[in-house]
Amino acid sequence: MTKPVWVFDLDNTLHDATPHIFPHINRSMTAYLQQHLGLDEQAASKLRVHYWQRYGATLSGMMRHHGTDPRHFLWHTHQFPELHNMVMREPRLRHVLKKLPGKKLVFSNAPQHYACAVLKLLRVDDLFDDVFAIEHARYQPKPQLAGFARLLRKFRLNPAHCVMVEDSAENLQAAKRLGMHTVWVSATPRFPAYVDMKINNIVELPRTLSRLN
Repeated sequence: MTKPVWVFDLDNTLHDATPHIFPHINRSMTAYLQQHLGLDEQAASKLRVHYWQRYGATLSGMMRHHGTDPRHFLWHTHQFPELHNMVMREPRLRHVLKKLPGKKLVFSNAPQHYACAVLKLLRVDDLFDDVFAIEHARYQPKPQLAGFARLLRKFRLNPAHCVMVEDSAENLQAAKRLGMHTVWVSATPRFPAYVDMKINNIVELPRTLSRLN
């Protein structure tokens, strides 16, 4: 492939969000549902998970069933006073990204203010050409095809020239349906047909270059 466009997920792809960031977001979203829907903590947590599993994002369920303002929801659920202590940076990430030829984009279901803050803390923000956050997808998160379509239109991308790098198999399945090349960041032994390459860690990505041609 000549000069690919690399489309990166953010959380659990470029950094490990599992230990600190995801639990914080989950708590923040549960608290938001408690406050705005009048639920106790257990009911709010259960509904949060239900919407995430059904729609790909808790926000989608809140908008669909409760008329929630997405900007209000995302702002209040993505506040991180201690973000600098929560981001787990892979020291080799910058070196890895610099070895990849072509344009680099971030496509995240998170809001832009959070995605940009994380990239800055990872010390790689200057290596990306742009960030396509949930706002730019008009709040239609991956794996919904509408968000992918808006990404392709905004940057005038040919999906056949794109490489989607993701930890979510469902999101890669959507990318493959549109004709993108797919790299799955996962330690699982499973290898679905819609995955072109599988790596355990982002630092292995440059090894895939010859095999993605």
